[in-house]
Amino acid sequence: MKVFWRILDVVVGGIFVYAGVLKVLDPVQFGLDIDNYKSLPWFISVRLAFYLPWLEILCGLAVIFRFLYRGGLSILTGLVLIFIGATIAARVRGLDITCGCFGHASQNWSFPQHMAIDLLLLAALMAALIKERLGLGLSFRFFGKVERH
Repeated sequence: MKVFWRILDVVVGGIFVYAGVLKVLDPVQFGLDIDNYKSLPWFISVRLAFYLPWLEILCGLAVIFRFLYRGGLSILTGLVLIFIGATIAARVRGLDITCGCFGHASQNWSFPQHMAIDLLLLAALMAALIKERLGLGLSFRFFGKVERH
């Protein structure tokens, strides 16, 4: 199971590092993507466009390298929850938007595709966070006895 949890950490952390780097490379487009949600004033959208990608990168690296691991997991979980809420709120208001999460690769995704990916990321983050908060470390097992460090 140790290998499974390490792979999960690397994949989830890598996804956030990748998404963050794409946003860092084009902060103006990311600012426009945030503004498309029509939830925040423009000046806040611009500031978030410059701040959030770096937060995603740093938290993704924290998860990959297990340095400040719980903090990285907690922040990324919060970001995903906020994004899911904002996406659902935009959809309810009839806005047809692209999230900009993965640059041009995600521009043609449908709402169900966005939600599926977000919910999978949320499930992976929650599983890792619960495993870590229970103090099970990398020895967590679904079946059989649990080894504590």
